[in-house]
Amino acid sequence: MKQSDEKLAQEAKVLFDESVDELDAATLSTLNQSRQKALAELHAPPTQWLRWVPAAAMATAAFLVVTIILPGPANIPSVPADVTDMEILLGEDSIEMLEDLEFYAWIDMLEQENDVG
Repeated sequence: MKQSDEKLAQEAKVLFDESVDELDAATLSTLNQSRQKALAELHAPPTQWLRWVPAAAMATAAFLVVTIILPGPANIPSVPADVTDMEILLGEDSIEMLEDLEFYAWIDMLEQENDVG
C-alpha cells in the first residue's frame, strides 16, 4: 500500500472505533447476538437443503426414464437413407419440394397406412 492509502485506512479505523465506542449497551447487545447467531449458522450442518436430495434424485430418474429409456415416437418419418445431397442437387424436382422432403415422406407413410388399414 502507498503511504496515503495507509493513512486513509488508519483514519477510517479511528473514526470507526470512535463510532463504536459511542454505541449504547442495547445496540451493542443486539450486534453481539446477531454476530453469535451468524457464527452458529456458519458452523451448523447444512440440513436445509438435504431434505430436497431425495426429491431431486427422483426427478432426475424420471427425466432419464422419459428421455433415454422410453422409445421416442415410432411413426416419425425420416429422409430416405438412399437419397444423397448430390442427387438432390442434380435432380429435376423443384427445390421447394425438396426443402419439405420429410413432410412428403410423412404424407406417403400416412397414405400407406390408410391403404393397409
